[in-house]
Parts: sequence; C-alpha cells; structure tokens
Amino acid sequence: MKNLVVLFFMTLTMTLAASAQTSGEKDAVRQAALDYVESVYNVSPDLVERSVHPELVKRGFFIKKDETAYTPSTMTFAQLVELSKNYNKSGKLPKDAPKEVVVYEVSDQTASAKVTAVWGIDYLHLAKYDGKWKIINILWQSPPKKN
Repeated sequence: MKNLVVLFFMTLTMTLAASAQTSGEKDAVRQAALDYVESVYNVSPDLVERSVHPELVKRGFFIKKDETAYTPSTMTFAQLVELSKNYNKSGKLPKDAPKEVVVYEVSDQTASAKVTAVWGIDYLHLAKYDGKWKIINILWQSPPKKN
C-alpha cells in the first residue's frame, strides 16, 4: 500500500511538471529569447519592450580588445533599449550571426534558457507577468577564451 501511495504521488508530480512545460509555453519562452537577440541584431527596440521586464539586470563579463582578463559589466533595461537602437545601426553584423536558443526548463511561472549570440553566451531567467514571458535576469560572458 505504501508503495502505491508513493507511486501515485510520483505520477502526479510528473504529470504536473509535464503540463507546466507545454509546447505552447516553451515556444513562448523561446520567442522571448529570440526577441531579445533580434532586438539588437535588427535594431528593434520594440522587441526589448515586448520580451524584457523593465526591472532587468544583465550582469556579465567581457574581454576588452588587446586584453586577456575578463571585465565585469552590468546593464539595465534602459541601457539595453539604447543598445538595441544603436548596436547594428550600420549593419555591421553578418546575416548569419549566431542566434541559438536552448530552453532548459519551463514551469508555470518561471523559466530558464540559454542564448548564444555574436556577443557571447547569455543565461536567461524569465518570469510570467500578466500572462507574458519576460526576461528578468541575464548572466552572460563574451565568447570563451581559446586555450
């Protein structure tokens, strides 16, 4: 009897987890991550507004030109909006610039994903606000050093 109760709760837990990760929700998380990358690539600040929460904090590390050590960096929502207006304004990015998205997990209120873009690797935390997935935290680094 005890084994049946344990089995029942395990099945219930797995069913709830599976329903939280419906393909529609996973697709919505993926789209928010793509909007983030494409806002910078396509000079589209409206995509930042659509996919990023105004309380965003983006923290990370990059290597300055002609240096070997990482430098820490922090960016706000407003700074990301400005970056999306200017980063590729001259069209310097190639049309095939990387924009890979991997969705790691989707729960009913939170999600996590990874983005690989021209500037490096971003780990995203998303939360659902008013029924829409928004990026709230980003941890990033420029492309890893080659040893």
